Amino acid sequence: MTYCLGIKVSEGLVLLADGRITAGTQVSNARKATLHGPEGRAVAIMTSGLRSLRDKTLAYFDRDQRRDHKHGFASTLDAVAAYCAALREVAEEDREALERSELKFNLHGILAGCLPDDPEPSMYLVYPEGNWIEVDARTPYLSIGATAYGKPILDRALSFDTPMRTVLKLAYLSFDSTRFSSADVGYPIDMLTYTRDDGRWREAQYDYDDLRLQRRWWNEHITQLAAEMPDGPWTEALLTERTGASPLSLVKRD
Repeated sequence: MTYCLGIKVSEGLVLLADGRITAGTQVSNARKATLHGPEGRAVAIMTSGLRSLRDKTLAYFDRDQRRDHKHGFASTLDAVAAYCAALREVAEEDREALERSELKFNLHGILAGCLPDDPEPSMYLVYPEGNWIEVDARTPYLSIGATAYGKPILDRALSFDTPMRTVLKLAYLSFDSTRFSSADVGYPIDMLTYTRDDGRWREAQYDYDDLRLQRRWWNEHITQLAAEMPDGPWTEALLTERTGASPLSLVKRD
């Protein structure tokens, strides 16, 4: 399983992808978020699904870009169209063989960028069939893979006007919630940003120990906030006087 998250806010783009690869009982690490295209005109691509489908689709995408768009795509939508064409080519070649092996053609992708013809940064989610949706300011994020666990904090705290400094924290917490509840999602993580003020992509990778301070801070404070939350009507209805007066005890995990 995978967790990939793309966020678009007024200041730019934030992308996060976990790096854990599982195949049966084997666990390894590989990048799921990569930049494609010449410097200054690159598009970021994240995928979830069979690794073989990712590698082949991106190989076809890169081949077609070198052949037909040597200087990069004019718009992110053009890049999405080229990716969809590569995806459909792989599907035509491999879907039947996968189905005979009882495997699904399950490659989902998120593409993001800001190219010369784009009025602003844009982001798209591409489904295995090659159709797509674009991110919307009302719900300024797209996610693929194990999406359920990291969604609540984004729905509660993220908006199009959230500063990118805070967006990076929310992206991390969304991943942390996911890896906490899904054994198939884990470190290392790749994080990328595109900042509108200078038009640059930046990328970094973090492992478990790199984010120990943030993880412990969050665990301690969410426990503390639960203890300090005003008592609800359940306290009187469901607890004894002695139990209701006792401090709230919550189990902490790293």
